[in-house]
Amino acid sequence: MTTPLTLTPGRRPDGAALLTVVGEIDMSNTDALAAAIETTDGPLVIDLTAVEYLDSAGLSVLFTHTDRIELIATPLLAPVLNISGLAGLTTVHGLDTP
Repeated sequence: MTTPLTLTPGRRPDGAALLTVVGEIDMSNTDALAAAIETTDGPLVIDLTAVEYLDSAGLSVLFTHTDRIELIATPLLAPVLNISGLAGLTTVHGLDTP
């Protein structure tokens, strides 16, 4: 069974490509995430603020694209992004608690 995941492409006010992700990212839906990232040309901002779960399969997809992505995340994902090392390889906004 595929875990529900919504991927919405768009543009930020500054014109940068944006991919808004909602749901849980796990091995059942990483193909859709990878396809959404790969079909976007150039730099990409990925908004993970509505992601409730991110497993190693999802991290693997993000690691593949660290040279051209920036992430927006909540403190909920901070441990995963920091321990995995992903936060050290790409810009991650929003990890600080308010």
